[in-house]
Order: sequence, then structure tokens, then C-alpha cells
Amino acid sequence: MNSAHALWFLTRGTGLVSLLLVTASIVVGVAASLRVAGTATPRFVVAGLHRNLSLLTVAFIVVHVVTTILDAYAPIRVVDAVVPFISSYRPFWLGLGALAFDIIVALVITSLVRVRIGLRTWRGIHWLSYATFPIAAFHSLGTGSDAAQPWMLAAVIACISFVAGWTLVRLWEIRTERAPLALAGTALVIVLPLAGVVWANNGPLATGWAARAGTPTRLIGGKTPAPVAPTGGKTPAPGAQTPAPIGATGAS
Repeated sequence: MNSAHALWFLTRGTGLVSLLLVTASIVVGVAASLRVAGTATPRFVVAGLHRNLSLLTVAFIVVHVVTTILDAYAPIRVVDAVVPFISSYRPFWLGLGALAFDIIVALVITSLVRVRIGLRTWRGIHWLSYATFPIAAFHSLGTGSDAAQPWMLAAVIACISFVAGWTLVRLWEIRTERAPLALAGTALVIVLPLAGVVWANNGPLATGWAARAGTPTRLIGGKTPAPVAPTGGKTPAPGAQTPAPIGATGAS
């Protein structure tokens, strides 16, 4: 297996694992806030699990981003991975991945300085963690090369089900003191998956999605493109077959 194919498979693998880890991190965080473990498990154990899952998520996302940039097939730059919606390759869908990455980094940083910024501010910022999942999920389907595969759809559906279910439990747990937030959140949890189904049927699961998603014309049509070598990397030999690329930060 040559390095181009190795990078492609590594990008796909770390993308899927990242989505699974984001799901696990959110579910454990919600379970901790609801004290599902009761008094049998010390809170610091659950908090430590949540923190380690979050750090592991960041590690896999970083590998996902780096391998995507190093893969010479698609013109994805370092700046494209951190500044949303500026890439020449599927700008919107890749931009969602960059946005999710930025939010997760912000959550990690604010968690590390929680004592300095205060618990109230930290909690307010931490609500953004719920936004990372739909952003990452749409990114995964919008730019992932495996979006139409049954196993990928099954993984995304399972992740959505877990996150949606636990989020609804959390929202209804706070409905007495934060009724507007609970109602608005409940509406989003119901509407977003339904909108996602409609979009997916007419988007990633339909023919011609690559062009409509913003893939450069030179990368479409089964032709071997002139590869774009990343900084410090090597340009693949002319005529070498390279796999279809995916974006950064979501599953692929």
C-alpha cells in the first residue's frame, strides 16, 4: 500500500472514530450531569472519564486533520482546517468540519482554565458541545467518501439516536427552571434529524453530489488529477491512482 492510499484510509478511519468519540463524550457528559451513576461511582471518576474521552477525541481529530492536509489528492490547506468555509474543496461541508474542530478546541481550553473563568461562564460555553455533534454529522455525510455506504449510515444513525435520546432527557430534566431552553432544544432535537433525512436523500445519497457539494471539476469524472503536493510533502508520480478524498473532522 503506497503512502497516498495509507493517508486516505487513515483519514477515513480517524474521521469515523472521531464521530464515535464525540458521541461518547456527549453521552458521558450528559450522564454525569444527570448523575446516572448515583452514589456508587464517585463523581471524579465520571468527570475523569469525560475529560479523557474529550482529549482522546481531540487527538483523533488532529490526526484526521493532519492526514487530510498531507493527502495530496485534494487541495486542502492548514488554514482550511481551522478557518471555516474558505476551502476550494467542498467549502461549506469542509467548513463545517473546521467549525466543529474550533468549537471542540475552545471547549477543551475553557475546561483547562475553568477555575479562572468561573463555573457559570464555563457552563454557558459548554452548552456549545451539543452543537458540535450535528455540525460534525452533517460534515461527515456532506464531505465523506463513505457517506452512502450502509455501515456508515448505520453508524451515523446510531450516533444520532444516542445523542438525541440523552439530550432530550437532559432538556426535560431542566425544564422547570429553564423552560424556554428546554422547549427550544426539544424542537431542535426533533427537527434536525428529520431535516437531515430529507437533505441526505437529496444530497449525499443522490447522484451528482460531488459536483453539487463543491468538488473542483478537475477531481470529478474518474480522471487522475494533477495532485497538489502539501508543504514538505512529495508529489505522487504522474498517472498514479489516488483514492477519492474526504474532508476534515467528521467521519468519512
